[in-house]
Amino acid sequence: MGAVPNTAHAQTPVLCSETSLVNAINAANAAGGDTLALVPSCTYQLTSAHGSGPTGPVGLPPITAPITLLGGGVTITRDPSAPAFRVLQVQGSANVPGTNGQLSLVGVTVRGGSAVPPFPGGGISNLGGSVSLLTSSVTGNTAVAGGGIYNDNGVVSLTASSVTGNSATASGGGIYVNSGGVTLFTTTVSGNTPDNCAPSGSTIGCT
Repeated sequence: MGAVPNTAHAQTPVLCSETSLVNAINAANAAGGDTLALVPSCTYQLTSAHGSGPTGPVGLPPITAPITLLGGGVTITRDPSAPAFRVLQVQGSANVPGTNGQLSLVGVTVRGGSAVPPFPGGGISNLGGSVSLLTSSVTGNTAVAGGGIYNDNGVVSLTASSVTGNSATASGGGIYVNSGGVTLFTTTVSGNTPDNCAPSGSTIGCT
């Protein structure tokens, strides 16, 4: 009998440093996608923006391919002394032609992002792509709208996750849906300022 092929998806390990994570995302985008295994319990602290897009500077390179960040007590955060920038941005073909951004976060906290006014999406900005959070959290981020998460013409799903302690100067302290859909599964969205989700009724289960 012939050998049984190994169908497990390979993972690329990423050392616990800003440079290693930036380089790994750039390589994954260029390769058309990858699963990046982050160091458990590591804090990846971003000291400068490493990307830009239609809505301002981004701490990590914009996600333009299917990429999974596997954590486990991992935090990705903007250094409090760094210039303002959001932490993550996903770019899909619906908004940015030629891209196929699909981001999955597993066991990752996104913290401390600050989108440059007047742009939305302090923690995660999804521009026509897809975002999936599993046992992850978005906290302590700020923007004009969508302090935690901003969704425009894309799809976002959160499972066993939380969006807490984010703020917006206008609305959607936790989540702002400009268009597209956000789905919550056993997920907490609370303690965001001035509200948790906007516009009202845009995210079922969010009050």
